[in-house]
Amino acid sequence: SPTPSQLYSKQYDPDIKRMMAGSTLRKVKSRSWKKQRHFRLLEDGLTIWYKSKWAGKGHSTFSVTEVEAVREGHQSEILLSTAEEFPADLCFTLVFHGRQGNLDLVAESLEEAQAWIQGVRKLIHKAETMDEQERLDQWVRDWFQKADKNKDGKMNFKEVKKLLKMMNVEMNEEHAYHLFKMADKSQSDSLEIEQFVHFYKILTQRNEVWKVFQDYSGDGEKLMLEELENFLRTEQQEKEQSTQHAKQLIESYEPSETVKKQGAMSLEGFQMYLCSQDGSIFKPGLLELYQDMSQPLSHYFISSSHNTYLLEDQLRGQSSLEAYIQALKRGCRCVEVDCWDGSDGEPVVYHGHTLTSKILFKDVISTIKEYGFRASDFPIIVSLENHCGLEQQTLMAQHLTQILGDLLQTSTLDGQVPQQLPSPQELKGKILLKAKKIGGLEKCVDEALTDEVSDEEEMANVFLSFFLPSLQKSKLSRELSDLVVYCKSVHFHGFEHAHCHAKCYEMSSFSESKAKKLGKEAGTEFVQYNTRQLSRTYPSGLRTDSSNYNPQDMWNVGCQIVALNFQTAGLEMDLNDGLFKQNGSCGYILKPDFMRDGNTQFCPEKPEERRDYKPRRLSIQVISGQQLPKVNQKEGSIVDPLVRVEIYGVPQDQAKEETSHINNNGFNPVWNATLNFVIHTPELALVRFVVEDYDKASRNDFIGQFTLPFTCIQPGYRHIHLLSKDGMAIPPSSLFVNISISDYE
Repeated sequence: SPTPSQLYSKQYDPDIKRMMAGSTLRKVKSRSWKKQRHFRLLEDGLTIWYKSKWAGKGHSTFSVTEVEAVREGHQSEILLSTAEEFPADLCFTLVFHGRQGNLDLVAESLEEAQAWIQGVRKLIHKAETMDEQERLDQWVRDWFQKADKNKDGKMNFKEVKKLLKMMNVEMNEEHAYHLFKMADKSQSDSLEIEQFVHFYKILTQRNEVWKVFQDYSGDGEKLMLEELENFLRTEQQEKEQSTQHAKQLIESYEPSETVKKQGAMSLEGFQMYLCSQDGSIFKPGLLELYQDMSQPLSHYFISSSHNTYLLEDQLRGQSSLEAYIQALKRGCRCVEVDCWDGSDGEPVVYHGHTLTSKILFKDVISTIKEYGFRASDFPIIVSLENHCGLEQQTLMAQHLTQILGDLLQTSTLDGQVPQQLPSPQELKGKILLKAKKIGGLEKCVDEALTDEVSDEEEMANVFLSFFLPSLQKSKLSRELSDLVVYCKSVHFHGFEHAHCHAKCYEMSSFSESKAKKLGKEAGTEFVQYNTRQLSRTYPSGLRTDSSNYNPQDMWNVGCQIVALNFQTAGLEMDLNDGLFKQNGSCGYILKPDFMRDGNTQFCPEKPEERRDYKPRRLSIQVISGQQLPKVNQKEGSIVDPLVRVEIYGVPQDQAKEETSHINNNGFNPVWNATLNFVIHTPELALVRFVVEDYDKASRNDFIGQFTLPFTCIQPGYRHIHLLSKDGMAIPPSSLFVNISISDYE
C-alpha cells in the first residue's frame, strides 16, 4: 500500500512538495521568544523535522500522527498576544493530541503558510484513514528509514541487527540470519525496503495465533465459513447471528480475493481480524451512544474537571484557555471557573492568592462556547467559584448572557418548579450555571442575600483568614443569581435534612475526605441522596501538585460530578477515561439501576446484601505482547515486561494480580499466565491492564495501559491496544489475551 508521501507524491501535490523542500518558519513561545527554525517534511511523508539555523547537529522531530488539528490565524493565546506584530494570514497553530503543548508558527509569506496549513491537514487526514495493515506497513517503513543511515535504500545484516535492537527485539543471531537470508531474494546480502517488510512479516509470525487457527481449521490452511462460525460461538462466546458475523469478518479482513471467493479466511485474515476493532477487548457496539439519555441528570456519572483553567500545578502553574479546550475535547462536561475581581474592572480567572497566571473571565466563556459541543452535544455545567464583588459579578452576568445567548439555560424547561432534574436529552446543546442563588425557583426574594459559602471556598477562606483576619462575607448579585436554574450551590446539612427539605435543583460540593468519610459511614444514604440530587466532589486543597484522588470511591456511592485535575496523567485519569470511553464518549454514563432507585438499599461496603446480587468470575489468560515501546532510549536497552491486571470497584472488588517478567523482549514476549478474579458488583467495576518494565533495583517503569468497564469486555481471544501515560494510542503495541467470564457459584 502507498505511504502518505507516495499518495500525495511530489508530482501530484504542490503543498507536500513545498513541505518536503523545507521552509523557514518562526516558532513563537511568548511575546519575547520568537525564533526562526528550518522545518521540512521527511521522505516518509509523516515526520516533520526542524532545527535552528545555528545549532550544529541538534534537531527535533514529531510525527503528523501526533497532530490533531491545524488552526489558521490568531487562534491561540500566544498568537493573539503577538497579533500586532504578525498578520493573521501568516500565522497557524499545530494542536497535538493529549496534553502536549501547541506549536505556534509564523510563515514568511501567505503562500508558505497555506502550503503548510493545507499540507499538514491532508497528511492528518491520510494518517487517520489508514487501515490496520497500512498502519503496520507504515510503522515498519518508518523503522527502515530510521536505520538506513547512509540513505542508500538498502540494509545489510549488521544494520538489520542494530535495527532489531532499536525495535526492542533480542534475538538469537543464527535465527535472525536465517530469516535475513530467506528475505534476501536477490542474494545481494542486503534488503531493500519491500524485502525488509517481508523479513519483518516472517519475524512477526504469531505462533500463538497460528495455534488457535489450527484448532479450528480442517486443512490447516484456511477457516471455512462454518469453522469460523464455530470459533466465534465456542471461543468468542457469540451466540446470535454468528453466521452473519462470520461473513462480515471475511468480507472486512480477508486480504486474498481467492480465499474470499471460497467464503473462507486465511491465517493472515484471521490475524488481521484479531488485531482489529472487532477483535478488540472493548465491545464495539458500546463505543457508540447506546444508553437511555432521557433520565434525570442525577442518574448519570458526568465527566468533570477541577480547576479547569490550570495546565500545571495549583501554586505557580499557568492559567490557560488551552486547558479548557483540552478538557472539553476529552469529553469533559463540567468545567470549573474561579473568578476574582480584576484590577481594570474585568473579572479574571485564576487560583486565587497564588502565583498562577490570570486569564479573562469573558475569554473563558467564549472558549467554552466555541469548543463546548465539539466532542458531545450533551449539556455543559459551568461550576462557578465566585470571589468577586457585586459590580464585577454583574459584569460576569452580562458576559454570560451576551456571549452564550440561547445556549445558556436561564429558566426551567416548562416554566414549572421541577420535582426532578431534566435529562441530558432535554438539555442537549445547553450550558447550565452552577453557583449560589438568592432564594429558590419557587419564589423570588428581593433582598440581596449574603451567600452561603461552599466547602471549597470555606477551605480557601480558612487559609486566607491567616492573612486577612477581617474577611467579609460577600454579597450576591441579583443578575448573576437569576442565571442559576438547575444547579443551585448549597451547604450540606446532612442526609436527614436533605431528605426532608432539599430541592432536586440544590447541590453540594464535598472534599475528597468528606465524601470518603460519608461513603464509609452512610453508604446507602449517600447512594439514595444521589438518586435525586447532584453532588460534586473535588481534590483536597493539599494537592498543590495537581495530583488526583481515586474517583472510584465517589462513583461507588453514586456521586455524579467527580472533579479531577484533567491536566495530570496517571491512574486516576486512566479510570476516568476508561469509564467515559463508552456511550459515544459523550461525557454522561447512566448509573446502574440500583443507583437510580430512591429506595435502594445498596451499600458499596456490603455488595452481597443487594437484592439482585450476581457476582461474576473473571479469568484472564495473558498470552503475549506485541511491539511494546522502549522505555529507555539508550541504544542497547531492551525491556523486561510484565503485565498486571488491576480491578477497581466496590471495596471487596479492589484487587491486583500480575504475571512474571520476561527478560529482554519487548517485541513478542509470551507469558501464557492466567489471572483470576471474583467481581461482586460488576456494574461498577473497571479493569485496568498495565504493562511495566521490571526493575529489581528500583520502581518498575510504565510501558502502557488500557482501562475499560467490566461490562464492556468482549470475552474470548482479544487484543488490547495499549495507551501511553497520556492516554494516547501507541500503535502497534498490544497484548493478546483470552478472557472468560462466568457466574460465580
